[in-house]
This record gives sequence, C-alpha cells and structure tokens, in this order.
Amino acid sequence: MPSARPPAPEPLAPLNIDERGRDADGAPATSDRRLYVSLLLFDGARETAPLADALDASGLPGVLYADAHNPRGVGLLAFDEDPAFFIEAVRPFVNAGPFAALTPLPERTLLGRTYTIGYEHDLHDVLVGRPRRRAADPATPWHVWYPIRRAAAFELLPETEQRAMLMEHGGIGRRFGEAGLANDIRLACHGLDRDNADFIAGIVARTLTGASALVQAMRRTQQTARFLEHMGPFFVGRAVWQRA
Repeated sequence: MPSARPPAPEPLAPLNIDERGRDADGAPATSDRRLYVSLLLFDGARETAPLADALDASGLPGVLYADAHNPRGVGLLAFDEDPAFFIEAVRPFVNAGPFAALTPLPERTLLGRTYTIGYEHDLHDVLVGRPRRRAADPATPWHVWYPIRRAAAFELLPETEQRAMLMEHGGIGRRFGEAGLANDIRLACHGLDRDNADFIAGIVARTLTGASALVQAMRRTQQTARFLEHMGPFFVGRAVWQRA
C-alpha cells in the first residue's frame, strides 16, 4: 500500500520590508521611505573653511565636522533618501576641490538607514524629517557616532522581552531630549557595514558633556549590559557647517 503523501506546506506570506509605526493621528501606518546616512572621515585638513565653502557652493545637504580626536581630521556626514546619492553626488564631490587633497579613512566609514521599532508616531517624520533636522540643528553642534554589534542571543529572546529592552533605551533617550541635553539618531546597517555592525548610533548635543552622559546612561540598560557584543570606534566631532 503506498505511503501517505505528506501535506503540502502552507504558502509563505508575501515579503513586506516596509517600516511600521503610526501616522500623525496615531493610526497604524507603513512606509517604504528611509533616510540613508553616510559618515566619511578624512585626515590632513589644516583648515576647515575651504571645505565649508566648497560645501556651500555644492548645494549638498550634510554636516562638516572638526574631529575632536585628530587635530587635522574632519568628517563629512551626508544623507538622502536615495542611496545612489552617495555614488552620483558625494563621490564626485569629494574627489574634486579641497576634499581631493585630503586622505580618506575608509576603515572608519559608517553607512546606515533609518528604521522603526513599530510604535513610533508620525512615521514619515521619524524616518526622514526628524533625523535631518537633528543632524543640521546649529543648537546641537557636538555629535558622537559609533557602530554597534548586538549579540546573536538577543534575536532568540521573546518579542515581548526584546520590546521591553528597546523601550528602556528609548525612554532614556526621550528624557535626555526633553531636558534639552541630547538627542539620538538611530540607524540600521545590516549588510552595509564593512565590519558587520548591526546598528549605528548618533548622538547630537548642545555640549559634549551631554552626549557623554547619554552614552553613560545607556551603558546601564539591560540591552547594553547583556546583549551588546561590540561598540565603537567612536567618532567625536563638532559641526562647523550644517545644511538640511
């Protein structure tokens, strides 16, 4: 007697990689918009004024930093919804004019995209508008950027546990923001980082003390203490030119 045929597998649901959250009125919403953000570091800059002048003339959005760790170092933060912008606009720009005389530090490059956890309100602003405003806000010139690799064990936790840890992080960020001390810019970089980081954290602050205090407060959370495998290297810069 022939053996019974195993049941056919159930069809998989269509893939959906949209970001999820809520609209400005609190209703569930999805979005396929994201802001891509790149940080390029350079050595050999004796002056920042010619670089700022070139950026002024270019029309590119971004931030120019004086590197706090390197007296001849600078950083260029660029952002756009289309990642082709980094190839078609940023690449030719830094290969001409005063940036062409600098030494690029590709091992320190960061590249990521905005993302949501799922509970954020005003989804489109969270993904595109707010990160641009925070990066280009002249009231918060001190910026700290660093990559993060999360331990694989975190992904095996129940979703409720993961969400609780993420909301603990988010709560600390909101307290610092409401106090006017610092705000954050969260980026995902799965498959985008040369050293296999999962996320990029950006902190923008009025003072460097405020940025440092936010990092210190995050170190005490369950996620950081138990499930972060690696953080850094850290880039610390002060904005000398900004445009959203």
